[in-house]
Amino acid sequence: MRFPRTMISAGAAIVSLALVLAGCGSSGGDDNDSSGDTGTGTLKLWHYESANGAMGKAWDKAIEVFKTEHPGVTVQFERKAFEQIQQNASMILASDQAPDLMEYNKGNATAGLLSSKGLLTDLSDEVAKRGWDKVLSPSLQTTARYDDKGVMGSGNWFGVPNYGEYVMVYYNKALFKQYGVAVPKTLDEMTAAMDTFVAKKVTPLGMAGAEYPAGQLYYQLALSKADRSFVDNYQLYKGSVDFKADPLKYGADTFRDWVQKGYISKQSASLKAEDMGTAFIAGKTPMIVSGSWWYGRFATEIKKFDWGTFLFPGNKLNAGSSGNLWVVPEQSKNKKLAYDFIDITMRPEIQTIMANNGGVPVKADLAKVTDPKNKELIANFDAITKADGLAFYPDWPVPGYYDVLVAGGQSLINGSKNPDQVLADLGKAYDQGVKEIKNG
Repeated sequence: MRFPRTMISAGAAIVSLALVLAGCGSSGGDDNDSSGDTGTGTLKLWHYESANGAMGKAWDKAIEVFKTEHPGVTVQFERKAFEQIQQNASMILASDQAPDLMEYNKGNATAGLLSSKGLLTDLSDEVAKRGWDKVLSPSLQTTARYDDKGVMGSGNWFGVPNYGEYVMVYYNKALFKQYGVAVPKTLDEMTAAMDTFVAKKVTPLGMAGAEYPAGQLYYQLALSKADRSFVDNYQLYKGSVDFKADPLKYGADTFRDWVQKGYISKQSASLKAEDMGTAFIAGKTPMIVSGSWWYGRFATEIKKFDWGTFLFPGNKLNAGSSGNLWVVPEQSKNKKLAYDFIDITMRPEIQTIMANNGGVPVKADLAKVTDPKNKELIANFDAITKADGLAFYPDWPVPGYYDVLVAGGQSLINGSKNPDQVLADLGKAYDQGVKEIKNG
């Protein structure tokens, strides 16, 4: 999960859908269907990356290249809000207003769910034809392939990622130096570092309980006591998951303990990820635990202090995966154009733009990556993937789980529920979701 999601009412969803559809017209009938010439027509493209982010910059260049190579084609690009697509994807893709190509969240609860409904094009033949499977490592392919139940890891290709992402610790080097704190290499050293900040009346860890960061920290803590079999059981349903026992119990218990010790502010229960990120940018926070998607923005916007990153201390498993997917809606009227655009985004020159702007590419020319921080970012991701250390995200297993996870994180921060109660809620929603998926 790279972006926040919020709960909205059914009425709000309808209004939002109306706004989405009102913002885009038809792609021009069947000017260029999946079997036609790719020299003319319209490519309707949606994504939700910011213009100053690594992917946004790389894909803007990809649009330029596409236009040069397809001079008779009109590109109708729209930058959508993540919420618009996330909340309304099923309705949009079942209509004749679907784009030809769009960025979409990966995992069982998102791309898997849409694939099981027949709303996404099976890309398997195109993947083999264009060699995309040769570019993407097996761990990155996991989130691109789904079986007939919508469970990731096997079956046909319903999306193509062209970047990676992972959760890490961002830290303010100036504050670490000011308070005499060294970069921790173990979880014990990290808690000792946070004790030092607390003793100086500084809250060491930025947090956002109203969106994904709380759930990701809970998961990172659980992963510190987990192995690959746990991840396979939790994410791929290869075995049972006990929410009353470690590693999940350790994750929830430790998260609450960190709140009680002052490592995390109780006021952060109502904060969103943007609040957490801007506080770090402003130099107010020693550390945040979050994903590589912040990297390019921090590199652009942080001017007054030096900052760095390190992997969550001691973990062999980390939340992370391929990036979001390029998906081609089944209703797309211009599938060949969509395939051509995906292919351009996989080229080394486009990937290198991403790398030089704080992204995690899958096929960059690393000799042309100039910034030491960017090289470190990519090197850490390579180390994780080579060690089979990607553990995906905590909200992925079943549809609707994100909202349950956010509610649980808020409860741990504000103390409205204890860890056992939160785990009971998470376990109930998980078990029900898995049962529904398996029963089809």
